[in-house]
Amino acid sequence: MARNPSSRRSRAAQATRLHGEVQAGGRGAWEAVYTLVRSIPRGRVMTYGQIAGLLGNLLSPKAVGWAMHTCPDDVPWHRVVNASGACSTDRRGDLPPGLQRALLEAEGVDFRLDGTLDLALFRWDPPAKPVSLRGRGGHQRAGRRG
Repeated sequence: MARNPSSRRSRAAQATRLHGEVQAGGRGAWEAVYTLVRSIPRGRVMTYGQIAGLLGNLLSPKAVGWAMHTCPDDVPWHRVVNASGACSTDRRGDLPPGLQRALLEAEGVDFRLDGTLDLALFRWDPPAKPVSLRGRGGHQRAGRRG
């Protein structure tokens, strides 16, 4: 039975995506997450999936969440929300409910009645993509200059 090529691609992508701490070029993937999150300006947010994508999809959005769960004190963890523009930290038992929302509101982020924020208005896109975690020996895109 022949396999669908698109399912092969997604299976291959899943095989290379990691869900935890890895070393890439001598630097931990979680540290790359922290560096990116530290660059988010006050009053702006990024999503877990957006961060994963900017880091070359080596980490899954869920792994970005785990990185945020154990981030250093100087990382503004509250500026990372889910793909719906909602706070995902209220389900955790180690943080007071509403803390993430309160921190974002203190920075000027407005929430809708359904508890989500307008990602079109508050999502931050960095001016340049961070360096890929995949290293120099990986595949290069066509048309890439180097």
